[in-house]
Amino acid sequence: MTSITSVELNYLVFRYLQESGFTHSAFALGYEAGINKCTIDGNMVPPASLITFVQKGLQYLEMEANLSNSDADVEEDFSFLQPLDLITKDVRELRQMIKERKKGLQKERDKREKEKEKEKEKEREKDKETEKEHERERARIREKDRKEREKEVEKDRERNEKVRDREKQLEDSAERGAIPDQEEKTVVKQEENGISGGAEPMEMAVPSTSQTCEISSSDVMILEGHASEVCACAWSPTGSLLASGSGDSTARIWTVAEGTARTSMQNGPANVLVLKHVKGRTNEKSKDVTTLDWNGEGTLLATGSYDGQARIWSTAGELKSTLSKHKGPIFSLKWNKKGDFLLTGSCDKTAIVWDVKAEEWRQQFEFHTGPILDVDWRNNVSFATSSTDNMIYVCKVGETRPIKTFAGHQGEVNCVKWDPAGQLLASCSDDISAKVVSEFHDTCMHFCCPRASKIYTLRWSPTGPGTNNPNQQLVLASASFDSTVKLWDVEVGKLISTLCGHRDPVYSVAFSPNGEYLASGSLDRCINVWSLKDGNIVKKYTGNGGIFEVCWNKEGDKIAACSANNTVCVLDFRM
Repeated sequence: MTSITSVELNYLVFRYLQESGFTHSAFALGYEAGINKCTIDGNMVPPASLITFVQKGLQYLEMEANLSNSDADVEEDFSFLQPLDLITKDVRELRQMIKERKKGLQKERDKREKEKEKEKEKEREKDKETEKEHERERARIREKDRKEREKEVEKDRERNEKVRDREKQLEDSAERGAIPDQEEKTVVKQEENGISGGAEPMEMAVPSTSQTCEISSSDVMILEGHASEVCACAWSPTGSLLASGSGDSTARIWTVAEGTARTSMQNGPANVLVLKHVKGRTNEKSKDVTTLDWNGEGTLLATGSYDGQARIWSTAGELKSTLSKHKGPIFSLKWNKKGDFLLTGSCDKTAIVWDVKAEEWRQQFEFHTGPILDVDWRNNVSFATSSTDNMIYVCKVGETRPIKTFAGHQGEVNCVKWDPAGQLLASCSDDISAKVVSEFHDTCMHFCCPRASKIYTLRWSPTGPGTNNPNQQLVLASASFDSTVKLWDVEVGKLISTLCGHRDPVYSVAFSPNGEYLASGSLDRCINVWSLKDGNIVKKYTGNGGIFEVCWNKEGDKIAACSANNTVCVLDFRM
């Protein structure tokens, strides 16, 4: 073991006194210790050698005390001991001190961990309470919707009985050659800058049943697999893929072969990809798939769920991203035309624009005071939202306030839709009215249904300027709980016709790609296809469950519909 001699130590102390300015002390020590007679070469001794030597000795003692302790944690920075401890105590005492101080440190750590765990438990309890609140809200909405449906179905049955009696009277009168002296009228009001004026009343159109053609079962493909009601469906804009969303916590992508349903059934069942929104068991109500939408290229499918999350899937069924920020169920979502933004509207009263490529939210809009029921893009950066608070807001990405506010409805606004040119915004409400506002002229056209029934949804025809059918008239279709579909000419504020062919509330309408036909789906389990030329039913199919949504494929030769009996049906449409 290497040791230091008294001569060497005396020289180190002598150099320390010299370097520190203690000249007289250094002289006295040098004289008494005979420093001038020692053989040490002063040029080989670096400055501050004594201090360095002492520091290294202290470090050694500290390391020895720590590393010799059986409970030592080598990850520590050896901060348990002070220099005075190292000088005044031996290694055994130092080890005991370290052990005690480590115990104290561990107790402090345990205390902090317990506090953190308590905080986490509080957060978990808070999350549970929030989830319970959302569940109560969901249950309330479901119960309200169920009661409303039952109430409307009962009312509409009574109305339809009266309509049938009226039709029978008209038929009897026609056989006798009599002309009825009174027809049911529908009134259209036009409002401009707050001034209302009367418009020419229009008669209701009654379809000619002689031209109705029931679609045979051989022209229908039934897609089975969902374990609960199917509330949403949409064709890919570029191919033969059909997406469906259900209350069983799954969405599905069906590959529907080209050709007729008969040919497809002969080739076996349709290929399907199951997109699970919950791991393990399905049919979890908090994971209901409430809405879905394809991007413009048909490469990505977005789904919205009761759990407040939006998910993006590839056509191969791969989950590309999960978008989480909403605090309540998502009721509506839409891609913009460019496909770089996804817009979601939620029960938490907010709308969020998501940057799809970055997989993060771009901006959250918190203007409504009630759940948002629908959203729709006007262009790639501006959009409209509607809510149970009776309000409509037009917003723009990057703007902190709405660029337009519309407060004309007196009830929940169920649906908002921009026309193909992005100049007119249509809306419908529980206040039994539909409205069309011009983005550029601040004019409002008000359409009122005389049967005092809620309007559930509406759609613009793919006609007029900016569409593939520019020479055809732009038409707005509205569907309501009085079991009728109405067609409106918004340019002149005129009702074109009222289509009477359903017996229960109509939940969905969709125009064919060429703008010549309109499909409608109702709780009466029927899908009607209407000719817009004369308002007659040209095709009809009766299924086994109420119809929630109908949609056309891009070629216009197939109609898909999702229903309450857990199935999706695909109809061949040929004229």
